[in-house]
Amino acid sequence: MKYSELFTRTSKNIPAEADSANARFLVQGGFVHRETAGVYSYLPLGLRVLRKIEQIIRVEVEMMGGQEILMPVLSPKENWVTTNRWDTFDVLFRLTGVQGKEYALGATHEEIVTPLVGDYIFSYKDLPIKVFQIQNKMRNELRAKSGILRGREFSMKDLYSFHANQEDLDVYYDFVKKSYLKIFKKLGFDSNITYITYASGGAFSKFSHEYQVLSDVGEDQIYVCEKCHVAVNHEILDEQKTCPECNNSNLVSKKGIEVGNIFKLGTKFSDAFGIKYADKDGVLKPVVMGCYGIGPSRIMGTLVEIFNDEKGIIWPKSIAPYQVHIVSIGDVAKDADKLYEKLMSEGIEVLYNDRDGRAGAKLNDADLIGIPLRLVISSRTLEKGSVEWKERSNNDAEEVKLDNVVELVKKYYLK
Repeated sequence: MKYSELFTRTSKNIPAEADSANARFLVQGGFVHRETAGVYSYLPLGLRVLRKIEQIIRVEVEMMGGQEILMPVLSPKENWVTTNRWDTFDVLFRLTGVQGKEYALGATHEEIVTPLVGDYIFSYKDLPIKVFQIQNKMRNELRAKSGILRGREFSMKDLYSFHANQEDLDVYYDFVKKSYLKIFKKLGFDSNITYITYASGGAFSKFSHEYQVLSDVGEDQIYVCEKCHVAVNHEILDEQKTCPECNNSNLVSKKGIEVGNIFKLGTKFSDAFGIKYADKDGVLKPVVMGCYGIGPSRIMGTLVEIFNDEKGIIWPKSIAPYQVHIVSIGDVAKDADKLYEKLMSEGIEVLYNDRDGRAGAKLNDADLIGIPLRLVISSRTLEKGSVEWKERSNNDAEEVKLDNVVELVKKYYLK
């Protein structure tokens, strides 16, 4: 992508509502556009990041046996009445359509997925079933804040599993619990800052599990067991004062951002909709369910909170909008174009700042946008047959030969 063809621009102005790093840098860098509190449009750069996050998640969830579907944002009131949540789900957006028919905007999708999958369950041979979607959720949050970390509209991957019994659910639940850690690692979160966190299981089980990433701007207070590398959410500390895995009582208080959670739903929703299956003896039994969520948009915001400096964002390689940022300085358009075309022809994703402008402004834009690798081409470097190579995560720059650039970029992304 040539920057001259990109309709968005960076901004020097810090947004008035920027109460966090992601709320500042994502707007300044031209990744998102704030429409109102908690509601953002994703611009070309931001959408590329979001789609890469979603794809990493999608591939891993399919490996967990998940089959992708897409459910509606709009759901009928009667489904929510069936589960007794129409009047009790406090952040539910409710609206009235033609002829007075009432609907809810999808804050969560148990009310849709349960009867949907139930239409395809007849006997034990049909189970287990695992379906997932990546869909926008709408929640009427009292206080939307922290940029895309807590929005009124946000992206969510929700996986639902349907089982013949509790034992089968327990096995799959533990499988997902471990698999989620692999997802977060691929997204760029170091295992040292990512914690499986025990939280209240509510009416369903003793515990549910959250995935918390340590951050000073986190809303959640968690208590970390440094022996087991797990944590306990503050909300259940009265009941669970020690590590659930090793009984260690020396837990350390930290702040975290929740980026995922998993629940055992039991038969709450299958009972409400009358979803049963016939066992080997023809006896009807209730279907047992689990729910497993990850928020792609929240992950995007969390990555910015963790990977930034005073200049801007420092994207991990796996989800950066582009792999290389070419910056041309001076009258070198012909040579810069050749470098751009050469990298593109090798399948390397390139953002090329071909606009007129001062060198300082272009370099500042590169730091703000945060693509992992910056290549500067100028008359000075061309005299030596080279370009300036600088990694966004490193303060030092070096010169590399033009002829070696493609090979070096490929090696850099294999590290």
